[in-house]
Amino acid sequence: MTPIRTERLILRNWEDRDRDLFYRINSDERVMEFFPFRRDRAQADAKMDEFRAWIAEDGYGFAAAEIIETRQCIGFVGLLDTDHLPFLPAGTVEIGWRLAPEFWGHGYVTEAAEAWLAYGFETLGLEEIVSFAVRDNSRSTAVMERLGMTADPASDFDHPGIPDSHARLKRHVFYRLTAKDWQSRKKTAR
Repeated sequence: MTPIRTERLILRNWEDRDRDLFYRINSDERVMEFFPFRRDRAQADAKMDEFRAWIAEDGYGFAAAEIIETRQCIGFVGLLDTDHLPFLPAGTVEIGWRLAPEFWGHGYVTEAAEAWLAYGFETLGLEEIVSFAVRDNSRSTAVMERLGMTADPASDFDHPGIPDSHARLKRHVFYRLTAKDWQSRKKTAR
């Protein structure tokens, strides 16, 4: 992937120097509050390798977000195919993120996500980008709303990957942003 530069960040493929941070965000109780699992080091390394391979193959994915000034990786933001959700049409692309807690509340996710939306609509020519989160995950839904995404309650769903033992995490809210709405929002912001 060609790195994407924002005002404060570089969005790039994963590097071996990111392994400690990747493990930390996938095992941290606060970061993983809305997930039914925590990854051990071997699982985190395997998932990072999977992300890296997808990005190398597709040119996008859940990519590392690095602060330009410090060269510190803070987590990931990116676009991903939603093949793991069989009820969504083929070709549906989601936007998602996960940052270490000390970087929450600084606008990094919104900044990076805006760049990924531009990439998705302008470079990939997507007609729509979606996002979803556990119903109670107000931090993520607030980002979706800041990005101009619209809640679609008719598409809310029980995530098939969440075991019944974690019933409070099953229900997911669904948000959408069409290329047309993104263009309109962009014009209004000028």
